[in-house]
This record gives sequence, C-alpha cells and structure tokens, in this order.
Amino acid sequence: MPVRPALAAALGTAALLCAAAGPAVAGPAPAGPAGTDPAETVTVDTTGHITSAGTVRISGTYRCTAGTGPVFVSSSISQSNPQVTQGIGGSVAQCDGAEHRWENSGQVATREYKAGKAHVQATLMELRPSGLVPLPAFHTATEQDVVLVDE
Repeated sequence: MPVRPALAAALGTAALLCAAAGPAVAGPAPAGPAGTDPAETVTVDTTGHITSAGTVRISGTYRCTAGTGPVFVSSSISQSNPQVTQGIGGSVAQCDGAEHRWENSGQVATREYKAGKAHVQATLMELRPSGLVPLPAFHTATEQDVVLVDE
C-alpha cells in the first residue's frame, strides 16, 4: 500500500478514536503520555512557514525506539483561538533510536491563519495491531509556540 493512503487511513482511524473519547480539554499538555520512554522525544522548530495560498509547513525532530506497528509524527496548529486547532499533515517515523528531522505541511483556511504567533502540538503516535482495527499508542507529545513567517 502506498504511504499516503496508509497514512491517511492511520490518521483517520486515530481521529475517529480520539473523537469517540470525547472533547479535549484546553491547557498545557504533559511532557508525554504516562509510561513513555524518556529516550523518545519530539520537538517543534520555533519558526514555521505559511504561503499566501494557506499552506502551512512546520518541522522539528523526533527520536523513538522500535514499535510493533507503523509510527507517525502528527501535528496541529492553533492561532487566534486556542480552542480551534487544525491538523497539519503527518509523516512516517523511523524508530531506530536515532534523532531524525520531520516536516509536515497542510492547507489551512487563509482568513483564519496568517504570519505571526501560533501554537503547535506534535505527537509521536503508533498504530498497534489489535484485532480488526489498529489502535493508537502515543509515544510522546510536545507543544511549542512558533512564529509563522510568509513564504
């Protein structure tokens, strides 16, 4: 299966499972989900990019150890209203214990997002086999204030 359809299916499954869990509560996120390996990290660069057409590009680094299923770096952004976040793509992670770069991009509503301060959440998430539907297992997560610059 090509990577993009697999990633879309994985992120769609995770979104459905998260939506079924109920609404998120605003506030600072913990350094990582309970029981995470301290050697696993995800960071967000302090500068992101936005085009006049509304494409946002954010990046950072990650480190993870081997998993039993595919692992992804997912990201979301908020700007004027911290209660409203929008997903900004996802990328496949290579979990070999080494530090790697990640970069995600996605289209946003151009009138909602613009150059300036924004807030990014990045998550290292694995889809673990569990019967018919793989279930998300969160390795680690972080939040970072960023500055979006015109591209």
